[in-house]
Amino acid sequence: MTVETKGKNQTTFRADQVGSLLRSDVIKTARLQSADGEIIFDQLRKIEDKEIARIVEKQKEIGLQAVTDGEFRRAWWHFDFLENLVGVEGFWSGNGIQFHQKQTKSRAIKVTSKLDFGNHPMLQDYQYLHGVAGDHTAKFTIPSPSMLHFRGEVDGSVYPDEEEFFADLAATYKKAIQAFYDAGCRYLQLDDTSWAYLCSEEQKEQLRAKGLNPDYLIKMYLQTLNKAVADRPEDLKITMHICRGNFRSTWISSGGYEPIAEQLFGHLNIDGFFLEYDNDRSGGFEPLRFVTRPDLQIVLGLVTSKFGELENKDVIKKRIEEASQFVPLDQLCLSPQCGFASTEEGNLLTEEQQWAKLQHVVDISKEVWK
Repeated sequence: MTVETKGKNQTTFRADQVGSLLRSDVIKTARLQSADGEIIFDQLRKIEDKEIARIVEKQKEIGLQAVTDGEFRRAWWHFDFLENLVGVEGFWSGNGIQFHQKQTKSRAIKVTSKLDFGNHPMLQDYQYLHGVAGDHTAKFTIPSPSMLHFRGEVDGSVYPDEEEFFADLAATYKKAIQAFYDAGCRYLQLDDTSWAYLCSEEQKEQLRAKGLNPDYLIKMYLQTLNKAVADRPEDLKITMHICRGNFRSTWISSGGYEPIAEQLFGHLNIDGFFLEYDNDRSGGFEPLRFVTRPDLQIVLGLVTSKFGELENKDVIKKRIEEASQFVPLDQLCLSPQCGFASTEEGNLLTEEQQWAKLQHVVDISKEVWK
C-alpha cells in the first residue's frame, strides 16, 4: 500500500522526512580533498552526483515518496544557501554557534549590499535531484527568510531602515520560490530555528539582552514570510520545519509551542509544519488546538534523529492518537523530528541506524493511515 494521499493539487506524505542525511565517507573524503586542492570542482561534483543518486534510490527502496539529496552538497543547513544570495557574504567569524555541550565551527554571514536572488547554485542542485527522483517527488530544503535576520549581520549603511531590509528580504525569497518552481520544484521546505527560540523563555531573555524585542520579531518574521509565499503557484507545496537545534545530537532551545502557536498556525499562509515532538523539551500537543484550517498539514516529529535506538512502535501510535484529539488524523503525518545532519559533521548514529529510523517511520505510517 502507499503512504501518500492526494488533496487538492497537492500530495500529503503520511511518512515524510525533514531532509538532511548523514554524509557518507565518500562525500566527506571528497570534500576534504576539494578543500585541500587535491581534486577540482567538477570532480567533486561527479562524486556528489553518484552519492546523491545512491541515497535517492535508498529512500525509494524504504518507501518514502518524497526524496531529498540529503543536503550532500552543503556544509550547513542554512549558511550555504544564504551566503549565495545577492548582497550576502559568508565569513569566518572566529566563533561557532553554541549548543548544549558543543559548539559548531566558525562561520557567519553578513548583508553588505541590497538583497536579491540571482543565479543561485542551488537551482542546479535541485535540477539534479529532480532528474534522479523519477516518479517520486523531489523535495528541496532551504532556510527560512527569518534566518538571514536571525543569524546574519546587516550593514546599517546599506539598510538604515530595517523595514526596508525586511521588504527586500521578502521580495528576494519570493523570487527564489518562483525560481525553484520554474526549475520543477513542487515541494519546498523552509527550515527555521528562530521560532523555537521564541518558544523559550531562556532564549527570549538572551534576545532581549542583545536589544531584540521578541514580539517585534514575531510580527516581522510572520509578515516577511507571508509576503514571500504570497501568490505562489497553486501546485507548489511549502512547509516549514521548526527546529530546536541539531548539531552532533545536541540542542539549543526548550519549550512547547504555546507562545507562538496561535500566530504560526493561524496566520502563516503555508501548507504544513514539521514539529519536533521527540522529547519532553517539546511540550505537549495542546498548542495544536490553534490549528483551525482544514487544509493545514501537521507532521509530527516523534522519531528522534539524534540517536540510533528505535522507538517503541506502540508508543508512537499512542502519541499520534493523542495528537489527533486536537487535529484530525487526516491532517497528521509522521517524520523524524529533524534531519540527521544539519551540518556536514552529522549526528551520533550510523548510516544503517539512519535508514532503520526512516523505515520505522514508513512502517508505522502504513499501520496508522490504512
